[in-house]
Amino acid sequence: MSQTLLELAYQLTQAGEPFVLATVVWCERPTSAKPGAQAIIQQDGRLTGWIGGSCAQPVVIREALRVLHEGDDSYLLRLGTPEPELDITHKNVRTFPMMCVSGGMLDIYMEPHLPQPQLLLIGDSPVLNALRQFAPVINFAVTQLDHSDLSQVRVDERTSILIATHGQYDEDALEQALTSSAHYVGMVSSPRRAEACRVYLRTSGLSEQQIARLKAPAGLDIGAVTPEEIAASIIAELVQVQHRGSIPGIAAGESHPTQPAATAQENVIPAAEETAIDPVCGMTVEIATARHHTSYEGREFYFCCPSCKRHFERNPQEYLVGNEK
Repeated sequence: MSQTLLELAYQLTQAGEPFVLATVVWCERPTSAKPGAQAIIQQDGRLTGWIGGSCAQPVVIREALRVLHEGDDSYLLRLGTPEPELDITHKNVRTFPMMCVSGGMLDIYMEPHLPQPQLLLIGDSPVLNALRQFAPVINFAVTQLDHSDLSQVRVDERTSILIATHGQYDEDALEQALTSSAHYVGMVSSPRRAEACRVYLRTSGLSEQQIARLKAPAGLDIGAVTPEEIAASIIAELVQVQHRGSIPGIAAGESHPTQPAATAQENVIPAAEETAIDPVCGMTVEIATARHHTSYEGREFYFCCPSCKRHFERNPQEYLVGNEK
């Protein structure tokens, strides 16, 4: 890795900012990037480094932003559709067509670097004391408050909030937590106390959708009795939420919805709504930044380069017939 990328990776890590390190690990010429080429993509879409030109960069940036949003593991990104005799299969590959005039293929290893998820504990109780010991084992950064003011704490989609104030300021803490972007909001309480808090939250103007985010009593139903066992049930629930996503709409006593795990297989990914497929070469094109486009029969078509646009305009039907089957 270059000194510039090393320094940037260090700065982002120290600041707790997520990023993706993209590394070219294989290519089929001609390509402008060669094995070993690297780039860092930040959460605002900025790319520092080099992993290919205009055909590769938009897909790499979009995939990096998807990974940062969804929290996926590392995987291999394949750009290009090889000839059958050159096909090399991999596990856990996402494939995008890239058949520009120059041709070529790239395999890029996409490695997300995410800050530790935060567990924000509000209150002071034996359960929270046990959570302070358990949570770091599964890589949570723990912060504990003895008040309900969340304004001085950074809360984002990687934050889980657990409230246990023995009724002292549950409602105030819940109002702020449920209107934040926290991934999970739970409360250590009896079912009766939890329902009383929900009634209060309705009178405070929170929507049913916001209130439904509350998991109370917190934790999976494993028959826990002691504070340590209750903390273990909450840790188990946090792990479940991390791997299965958030649990909106779940009420006390309901079981968690099961979701099929993602399979590690090679997929050809369709274009999203903000992208279009170049009808000539099959390349994915960012609509917002596309430099080459044309209208035909009331439809807009977008191209990765002027050559593809020229070929299309000479004989549109040649490229539309096959694509509309």
